[in-house]
Amino acid sequence: MNILIVTTCPSGIANSVIAAGLLEKAAASLGWNAIVECHNTLEPAKLLTVDEISTADLVVVAGNNIDIARFTGKRVYQADVMEAIPDAKAFLQTAAAAATVTSAEAVASQQTQEKTKVSPMSKRIVAITACPTGVAHTFMAAEALEEEAKKRGYWIKVETRGSVGAKNALTADEIAQADVVIIAADIELDLSRFAGKKLYKTSTGAALKKTAQEVDNAFASATVYQASSSGAAAKTGKAELPGVYKHLMTGVSHMLPIVVAGGLCIALSFVFGITAFKEQGTMAAALMQIGGASAFALMVPVMAGFIAYSIADRPGLAPGLIGGMLASSIGSGFLGGIAAGFIAGYSAKFVADKVKLPQTMEALKPILIIPLLASLFTGLVMIYIVGTPIASIMKGLTSFLSGMSGANAILLGIILGCMMCFDLGGPVNKVAYVFGTGLLASNPNVPSLPMAAVMAAGMVPAIGMGIATFVARNKFTDAEHEAGKASFVLGLCFISEGAIPFAARDPMRVIPSTMAGGALAGALSMLFGCGLMAPHGGLFVLLIPGAISNALMYIVAIAAGSALTGLMYATIKPSQEVQTA
Repeated sequence: MNILIVTTCPSGIANSVIAAGLLEKAAASLGWNAIVECHNTLEPAKLLTVDEISTADLVVVAGNNIDIARFTGKRVYQADVMEAIPDAKAFLQTAAAAATVTSAEAVASQQTQEKTKVSPMSKRIVAITACPTGVAHTFMAAEALEEEAKKRGYWIKVETRGSVGAKNALTADEIAQADVVIIAADIELDLSRFAGKKLYKTSTGAALKKTAQEVDNAFASATVYQASSSGAAAKTGKAELPGVYKHLMTGVSHMLPIVVAGGLCIALSFVFGITAFKEQGTMAAALMQIGGASAFALMVPVMAGFIAYSIADRPGLAPGLIGGMLASSIGSGFLGGIAAGFIAGYSAKFVADKVKLPQTMEALKPILIIPLLASLFTGLVMIYIVGTPIASIMKGLTSFLSGMSGANAILLGIILGCMMCFDLGGPVNKVAYVFGTGLLASNPNVPSLPMAAVMAAGMVPAIGMGIATFVARNKFTDAEHEAGKASFVLGLCFISEGAIPFAARDPMRVIPSTMAGGALAGALSMLFGCGLMAPHGGLFVLLIPGAISNALMYIVAIAAGSALTGLMYATIKPSQEVQTA
């Protein structure tokens, strides 16, 4: 039998891809010939052709918001994507038995129902999700909000501000018709387009783990947002990040793509030999120039610039960039960049709020007065007051870490490992990661031991949860087994957030298990003297010769930590019968 499989999910990243793979495999086990159209944000969907549709015996649609008009005259079965994941084979067999021929009248009825769902009588929500790295929390929080709204019969549209930019962008008409705006963000965003709308702020973590509560809070306590008051009129959720940390994460989120791109370019230069970049005119030298001389040179200024931007909006960007460049030139590194960003941001905000000019000269403030005064103040403070002491601290810290061995190195590895696994991509995790990337960037030509410990520990939680679902199969549901497989793959890619679904259900057992494994992985990485030249990539960095020093023992450290996490959680997790009793 020839079947067509179409999958989609609210976030377009996890469930759609998982369902597509499971259904294709199930179809093969049934001896059916399957062609898959998977809608996801990772890559454009390969749409079914007219010929493929015409020759199909059955069309299986796993997901909503799929136009079935093109399947008129074919046998079609449509259900929620989550129904396909627990038992894909049974899902296909049900589809084959229950599918009905789609008529023009059925298509018209579906379109009418969709219009009814978004009628003015139903509650309408628009939302934005954004996390510092723009990878996992951004999309998982979006999917959680969409699922919760769907349960309640609300209309919702979520704009994701991920690492690839804004997706599913909100239109002016959608914003105008919305009853409430939910901003689930860990970084500062431009909210001017929501002026006059009822707006509620929270974090991606709260939106993901306490979705129902946050939606209730949004309708109960959101207040009208006034752009001129820098968001002061908008009700803020208790879970929203503190101001200082949020400003820091705004800078970090803009810095990370530069660090990752630069670090991987540097690592690629070692493919041609560890010292090949010293020979001018070679590809190795070009890669080092791109990564070390250009990307890493931008790291601190960009971080400082966007910390200031988060504090003072656009007027803070220029003094922040200038302060960050000064921090780099005087050798104060990422610590100096952080200081420069806050000095520039708060000085720019002070000038904007306190300096009063005649109405005829007010237009000069954002383009002349604020940049000039804030840049002068920031520059002079960095040069004469802050810069030199911080440069000495950075130099001492780098020297101390370079000379670390024995118990001191192991202790640092344990601390970094525990931090990476405590909140799985949250504030503590990000502090440890920024520490590692900052040290790597301060000396990009030398393998960084702390960076290696950070990445090793960060891979443990998600891999460990995958191991636990495999070792203690009887303690997990079918859905958790599938989540475990996805978590394992995410862990290999250094995405700690793969363990979040498990931590959200059982935090008191999952978090201690992940921290134990992370501490072991970090300690062993430091003990074995493993160094890393790239700030991201997970185990796939092993494909780059020279990117990891002592690579074999690095794999041992990750495997040991992951095994400890997996076995520990598999042991302490109660059986399904106990949980449901």
